[in-house]
Amino acid sequence: MKETDLTRIASHRGGTLEFGDSTPAGFSATAAMALEEVEFDVHPTADGAIIVHHDPTLDRTTDRSGIIAEMTSTDVRAATIDYSGGSHPLTLEELCALFENSPVAFRCEFKPGAAGHGYRDFVPRVIETLAANGRLETTVFSSFLLETLIALQQSSDQPFLWLVSPPVLHQLGVKAMISVARQYNVPEIGLNIDTATPEIRDALVSEGIAFGCWAAHSAQQIEKALALGAKVFTTDRPSLAIAVREAWRLRNQEISA
Repeated sequence: MKETDLTRIASHRGGTLEFGDSTPAGFSATAAMALEEVEFDVHPTADGAIIVHHDPTLDRTTDRSGIIAEMTSTDVRAATIDYSGGSHPLTLEELCALFENSPVAFRCEFKPGAAGHGYRDFVPRVIETLAANGRLETTVFSSFLLETLIALQQSSDQPFLWLVSPPVLHQLGVKAMISVARQYNVPEIGLNIDTATPEIRDALVSEGIAFGCWAAHSAQQIEKALALGAKVFTTDRPSLAIAVREAWRLRNQEISA
């Protein structure tokens, strides 16, 4: 098996189950790992900063509460991330600095705001910041929001993918999902690993749409992503994913020898 044939690993939020949610320690560790991507989410502050954080609020994963888009960057960065050893949320510029000398590529997700919609005029700001910090060319973008995918196509030529949640997949069905992907010029779809099947993979690939997975956190889920031949999967346990993939690679080498 060629190295280029291996399914790519994306450390989800810097390895949440190993290092805490979107922590400096997790991102720093990911920068030195033998994997291909680091996944993270971005939100704006009221004074124009871009914060790397999963939720639109601080409530669930820090010692403070509040909607990030309604707070100043100083107030947001005063929060302490749970299980982080006392660390605070990073700005996008700080994340770029952590990966300055790392070959690990960026997988930047645009999450909806607290009201469930994308942030107005936010996509171009993120793209400009990544470009200014030398990371745009090694970034792939993702979102559950079709409105965001439109904004991405209008703002950049960088690759992007549509994240399809289990409820949306169930509501649309595979044929309609592919039809929507075609309508919005989506080149890649990411599915929750528990909803991914060989049949869906084959349907996407036959239409020229790349197939990936997210939420592959257990060894069994990681093995499933590898067996499906996913282009990439995100995982909260990057160290485990690296070990499982290496064992997978060795087994396949023996079989093909």
